[in-house]
Amino acid sequence: MNSVAGPLTRLAARFVLHAGWIALVLAGAILAGICIGETAIPVASVWQTLANKIFGAGYPLDRIDQGIIWNYRLTRAIIAACCGASLAVSGVILQSLLRNALAEPYLLGISAGASTGAVLVTVAGIGAGAVSLSAGALGGALSAFLLVALLARASGGGAGPRAAGQIVLAGIAGSQLFNALTAFIITRSASAEQARGIMFWLLGNLSGARWDNVGAAVPVALAVTLVCLWQARALDAFTFGSDSALSLGVPVKRVQALLILAAALATAVMVSIVGSVGFVGLVVPHAARFLVGVRHVRLVPASALIGALFLIGADVVSRIAVPGQVLPIGVVTALVGAPVFALILVRRRPAR
Repeated sequence: MNSVAGPLTRLAARFVLHAGWIALVLAGAILAGICIGETAIPVASVWQTLANKIFGAGYPLDRIDQGIIWNYRLTRAIIAACCGASLAVSGVILQSLLRNALAEPYLLGISAGASTGAVLVTVAGIGAGAVSLSAGALGGALSAFLLVALLARASGGGAGPRAAGQIVLAGIAGSQLFNALTAFIITRSASAEQARGIMFWLLGNLSGARWDNVGAAVPVALAVTLVCLWQARALDAFTFGSDSALSLGVPVKRVQALLILAAALATAVMVSIVGSVGFVGLVVPHAARFLVGVRHVRLVPASALIGALFLIGADVVSRIAVPGQVLPIGVVTALVGAPVFALILVRRRPAR
């Protein structure tokens, strides 16, 4: 009994230590996201606002400053962290299941499908108010992934590198189709003011982030990360192919369905809150593999943390890059992510 209890105790202690470090780093990043902006906010004001709101401390603070900290910058930072973590973990899932280094929610059409579903609910009025924005985005995300999977299968991709290439090509086609559908719905059903706001939102926008969005984003980010950690051994097996995973006792179809649903749900919820943000699920898993290796028990939390830090940083840049204006956060992630991914491609080039 003691021979088993000892390793379990050490494992639990390591988990608590690592979780503590992750929480500390994430809290520091969120604090920086609150303080840094076009107008800098002192750290003391942030702590006093948190003390007033959480513990009723009664520090004398300006009501406007306190409202900016609590209702604007704090919610932006939390949702940016949740969105970055969710998209990064979704990228880990898709890259492992599909054995494709280019797989991610944006490239495979999941983000585009989620955008179409969200626009159908908000602009076209699908569901007559009975369907929520997140439910519409989830339906669109799952529809897009199903279309991409069917198209890749119909193209005769088979197995191996050809299958990976066919999935990427099918994802590009699916993305273009759902982006076109989104544009058509907006052009046909939205007013000029609505169209402008929606197009800005589709590029990634945290300006509307509020506490009710935090209540949806935090559980989803935690859930997709925990599900991925729970299936870490299965994801390790999938890196060698479905047949290898099956031979190792992994219930392939059930695990694939669970993980794809988790990735689609996380993407749909984040798109319904933030809009379509690209390159996070593509670049962050590669950066995490470079730092911690390929074992998913380390890769998943590292990707979640790096994704959260990356999107918090991107949000800060979006607010200070152009004085008096806020850039769409998707523009910032693309400007950073595209060169980084190009560097990854060059470094991964096989030797001749």
